Amino acid sequence: MSAAKHVRRPRVALVVKRTSYRKFVMEVRDLRVEKLLRRGDPTVRSIRPSHEAHEETVREVEAALSAIGAEIVSRGGPRARISPRVDLVVTVGGDGTLLSASHQLGRGCPLLGVNSAPGSSVGFFCGAVKGEARLMIERALRGELRDVELARMRVDLNGKKLHGRVLNEALFCHPSPAATSRYILKIHGGRRTVHEENQRSSGLWVGPAAGSTAAQRSAGGRVLPLSSQKIQYVVREPYTPAGGRIRFARGLVDESSVLELRSKMREAKVFMDGHQLAHDVEIGDVLEMHRCDEPLTVLGIANKRRT
Repeated sequence: MSAAKHVRRPRVALVVKRTSYRKFVMEVRDLRVEKLLRRGDPTVRSIRPSHEAHEETVREVEAALSAIGAEIVSRGGPRARISPRVDLVVTVGGDGTLLSASHQLGRGCPLLGVNSAPGSSVGFFCGAVKGEARLMIERALRGELRDVELARMRVDLNGKKLHGRVLNEALFCHPSPAATSRYILKIHGGRRTVHEENQRSSGLWVGPAAGSTAAQRSAGGRVLPLSSQKIQYVVREPYTPAGGRIRFARGLVDESSVLELRSKMREAKVFMDGHQLAHDVEIGDVLEMHRCDEPLTVLGIANKRRT
């Protein structure tokens, strides 16, 4: 009789959100937050129920992985190292957790987000919600969930890469929100300049389609189809002198073109996918932004509608 065929266990990386309640109450013991919680203050009223819903979902996901027989090869927070040799990455949290984890994932690595507190979290990029973790993880591992490849953006500073996997957007502006941002905006394809303009504003949002329903839309941009390969730029509160006008307040940059921003500020910042990834930019520095060649593979969101 031949030996039984060995079946390899699926290898899964688990990325778990660190809730506000865990951070400020259980770990840091922030006295002000604890006082507000005791008073039932509306500014913190939701953080404990959200934490409890999240913890229930974490237990649900871990139980599902155990029942499936998956091997959890790495487990950590959104910025913890993710093992590169996995069949699936599962995030437990919301869109922010998925976004942070995405920065470590290259082309073709499937990502399934589980929205751990759907009552308080939008979780658009999460293909599963609390209560359906086992079903969706099993379907993901069997290849039954349709994937969506989301375009990402690369940001260079003076010819050197700052970030190659921006999913939502970059914000270029003066460090003070009360100050005017001054820069030269240029769009070029190779040696050919398509548009160029000196601008003054509150800053500039630039990002791929995935981020077009967030800051880009709030600033007046278009909602792009998830399949779009274009980069959108949207100027925040453009300054137009009397009798003048700004020609390029918003627009799209195709796959063959580059958006260039030349700083006219002594001090400036570029923020990428939130406030934590930030770099200083000085006068004369040049930022370049364009679509990168590493799309992000996300499972379970193909049928979601963007509004």
